[in-house]
Amino acid sequence: MEMTPTPHIEAKSGEIAESILLPGDPLRAKMIAETFFTDPVQFNATRNMLGFTGTYKGKRISVMGTGMGCPSMGIYSHELIHGYGVKRLIRVGTAGAMRKDVKVRDLIFAMGACAATDYVRQFGLPGDFACICSFPLLKKAVEAAEAAGLPYHVGNVMTSDLFYTPEKSRHQGLSFADMGVLAAEMETAALYANAALAGAEALTICTISDSMVTGESTTAKERETSFLDMIRVALEIS
Repeated sequence: MEMTPTPHIEAKSGEIAESILLPGDPLRAKMIAETFFTDPVQFNATRNMLGFTGTYKGKRISVMGTGMGCPSMGIYSHELIHGYGVKRLIRVGTAGAMRKDVKVRDLIFAMGACAATDYVRQFGLPGDFACICSFPLLKKAVEAAEAAGLPYHVGNVMTSDLFYTPEKSRHQGLSFADMGVLAAEMETAALYANAALAGAEALTICTISDSMVTGESTTAKERETSFLDMIRVALEIS
């Protein structure tokens, strides 16, 4: 049952589409709406977390920022699903490569998320929950990337609460990269857990913005305004 507005989204019932793109940066949400949508209408400015609904190739789609980290993603994805009836949530963001074969600007389709975060643990489950994506969305994303000839990887990401890891906390034992994890980011585990609990579909598509292996990185402006291949794939499968 929809209950609007929610504590963090001021939209009225019906103003948000069933499919939504979720960048972390609200300015990226604005850029997506202005670049790709026909007749975009802003539905949210609460806490400057901008949200818009428009039309893309005849499909009604929304886009909204989520901020950084699992708590913020958890709040917005929960309110979108339970307050506004959103059924498909596609995170479009950035990630740091953890393996040498994953290059800066490659696409990552997150099949699963290793939850190096307390978010999912606080659900109180009697064991560890496997945070996985919607297979239909993943299949469509792979097909769209292959049709466009885009470099992509499918596999696990590591969702962390830390952007800056204290040097002394870096252990010398087995790493997530040793287990084949592709990249690190900060939101996917929360998104997948909330979607699973509600029976919604979710997928994270990330562009590699920097490499923890080579040290290569992109600029903040590039992260805000480019990475358009990721956006096009997300829009095609919404």
